[in-house]
Amino acid sequence: MGIIYSKNQKTGITYAYDNKPYWDPEKKQSRATRKLIGKVDPVTGEIVETRPYRKRAAEPSEKPKQGPIPVLNTERKFMGASYLMDQIGKETGVEQDLKLCFPNEYKQILSLAYYLIMEENNSLSRFSHWHRLHRHPFGKDIASQRSSELFQSITEDQRMNFFKKQGKRRIEKEYWAFDTTSISSYSDTLAQVKMGKNKEGDRLPQFNLALLFGEESGLPFYYRKLPGNITDVKTIKRLMQEFDVMGYQKVNMVLDRGFYSKENINWVYQSHQKFLIGLRLNLNYVKEVLEQERDNLQLWSNLDPQFGTYGICRSIEWEYTQDRPRKGDVLTEKRRAYLHLFYNDEKAAKDRVDQNELYTQLYYELTHNERKDYHAKDYAKYFDVVETPKRGVKVTAKEDVMKAEIRNYGYFAMLSNDVRDPFEALCLYRSKDIVEKGFGNLKDRLNFRRMQVSSELALDGKLFVGFIALIYLSYLKKKMQEAKLFDRWTLQGVLDEVDLIEVFQAPEVGKVIGEVTKKQKELFLSLGITPPSL
Repeated sequence: MGIIYSKNQKTGITYAYDNKPYWDPEKKQSRATRKLIGKVDPVTGEIVETRPYRKRAAEPSEKPKQGPIPVLNTERKFMGASYLMDQIGKETGVEQDLKLCFPNEYKQILSLAYYLIMEENNSLSRFSHWHRLHRHPFGKDIASQRSSELFQSITEDQRMNFFKKQGKRRIEKEYWAFDTTSISSYSDTLAQVKMGKNKEGDRLPQFNLALLFGEESGLPFYYRKLPGNITDVKTIKRLMQEFDVMGYQKVNMVLDRGFYSKENINWVYQSHQKFLIGLRLNLNYVKEVLEQERDNLQLWSNLDPQFGTYGICRSIEWEYTQDRPRKGDVLTEKRRAYLHLFYNDEKAAKDRVDQNELYTQLYYELTHNERKDYHAKDYAKYFDVVETPKRGVKVTAKEDVMKAEIRNYGYFAMLSNDVRDPFEALCLYRSKDIVEKGFGNLKDRLNFRRMQVSSELALDGKLFVGFIALIYLSYLKKKMQEAKLFDRWTLQGVLDEVDLIEVFQAPEVGKVIGEVTKKQKELFLSLGITPPSL
C-alpha cells in the first residue's frame, strides 16, 4: 500500500491515489486497485481531499450561503496597521502556512507578531492595553500567562513543517544568505546559554541564532538556535543535514568568510548545493593566484564603475575529499571552482585606518597591563613583548608582519562553484547584508537584544513568534525601499499613519470602516496593497 501521483496533461492538475497491490490468481500476476484521495496543491504540496462523486451528486447543487457573523457588541478600534499586516500575510503565504501548521494557535501567533511590530521595544506585558485599542486576528486579550503557554505549546515538528512550506515558495528562485548572531541572556536555566564572544568582541553569557534569508525576496524563512560557544565554522554540516530533512534539493547559498573551512566546502560539494563564500587572503591557493594577478587586477579593463571596484575571476581546481565509511576509504578528486579577486581604493583606506586603530589598542593594552583574552593571538602576531625586573615591559612592533598586512589593504576574495562573473558574485555577496539588517530588526525593533525567559520551551516559542514578526517587518521594509518611501517616512511613521483608520461596529449597523485619507491611500498603493474598504 502507498500513495502514487498522476498528472493530468490537459489540466495540469496532479492527483493523489491510494494504491493497494494484490495477487490475481487467474492471471498469475500482481495487480493493484487505486482510490482517489485528492488533488495536490501546487504551492504547498499538500493533498487536498476530494469528496466521492456519488456523495456530491446527492448533495444540492448550491449550498445556502453562510450569512455574516452577527455583531453582538459595540466598539471602535484602530485597524489600519493590522489590515496592512493581513495583506502582507496573504502576499507572503505566511498566514496560509501558519494556518496549516498551527490550526488552533495561528491567530494568537499572528496577533503577538503584529504587536511586536507595531509596539516598538514594548514588552508583551502591555499586550492587554494594545488589544483594547486595536483590531487583530485573535480578537481577544492574550495575558502574559497565556502567551507563555502558547510559546511552550509550539513544537519542533510544527516549526520544521512551517520552514518547509516557506522554503518551497522560494527554492531555486534565489540565493540564500546565511549568517549567525549572538543574543545575550542571564538565565541560569537555559542549557544553550554559554560564555561566548559576540560580534563586538565582548564575552557574555549568550546563545547564538542562525538565520537564512532569501537574497531576492529579502525574507527570512529558516532559523536555528545554537549554544553560545559554537563558532560559525561548525554550523554548515548541520545546516546541510537539515536541508535534506526539509527536502531542499537545490540550494544556492551566500556565506560569510567566517564559515570557511576545507571540510565545510567539501560538505557543500557532497550535498550538491551551490555556494558563494568569502575567503581570507592568507589561504595558500588565494595568495598564489593573487601574486600572479596583483598587477592585472588594477587595470582599467577590470574596473566596474558601478561598484568602484576592480575584479577578476580565475578557474581553479578544488581538492575534494570525502570519507566513505562503508568502503573504508577516502575519495579524492578534483572539482571545478571559481576564485574571484577584488580591489577597492576606499576599502584600502578603511583597512589602513582600522588596522592602525587595532595596533594602537593592542599597544595600549600591553603597555598598561590591560590585556584581553580574546586579543591574545593578535598580541603575539603583531608585537614582541619583553619583560624584565628593572626595565619593566618593553613592547616592539613586528614591522615585517605589518608591512605584509599593508600589501593586502583593499583586496578581498570569494570562492564559488557556480558564479563565474566577478561582479555578479560581488552583487550576490553584498546581498548578505540583508541578514545583518534582519538581526538588527530582531534585536532592536522587536526587543530581542536581551531574552527574558525562564525555560527552553518558552525561549523556542518566543523566538518563533519573533521570527514570524521578522518576516512581516522584512517584507514591509523591502517594499518601502522599492517605493523610496524612506526618503519621506520612517517605518514607524508609516505604521502610525495607516493605523489611524478606525473600524466601528454595533449590533444595529454591523461593521463600518472609518474615513481613509488621500495620504493613507497613497501609502497603501505605494506598498502594492489595495486600501481598506467595505
